[in-house]
Amino acid sequence: MENYQIIPLEKEHVPLVLDFEKELRRQEPDTYFWEPDEEYVNALESSFLDDRFNNSVSLIAVKDGRIIGRIDAVLIASRNDPACTSAYLDWICVLKSERHRMVAQSLLEKLRTELKSRNVSLLVALMAQNSEAQRFYRSVRGASIHDEGIWIDL
Repeated sequence: MENYQIIPLEKEHVPLVLDFEKELRRQEPDTYFWEPDEEYVNALESSFLDDRFNNSVSLIAVKDGRIIGRIDAVLIASRNDPACTSAYLDWICVLKSERHRMVAQSLLEKLRTELKSRNVSLLVALMAQNSEAQRFYRSVRGASIHDEGIWIDL
């Protein structure tokens, strides 16, 4: 691992998250379209006091006092799997300027460790269409590609 640290995302990191997201948009304006607004900031800050997020795992990669990557997952609490042995990978992102330095792999490895400590044995993810994401997911140790994802608006 290079000179970054993987740590849990905590409320005190919200200003760093906002800087990270602004930098994402600066580096990739064709990928990230919406700007974090006050409503987003309030919702993110409130999430740390909201019981609905008890099964969430959010980790950040921090280098020189700034976030360079983030991964978010949630345990799937379903009566089909009452032991909660599955989780869903909601998001993994690394600043374009920091890619190819094993940051995403380190985030994923730390997430695996955390999920295993919670008795999770399967992490489910939707694979992004872009070639860089495709290459990353196809290289993940122990991963196999199944089915197609479908998003259903409610």
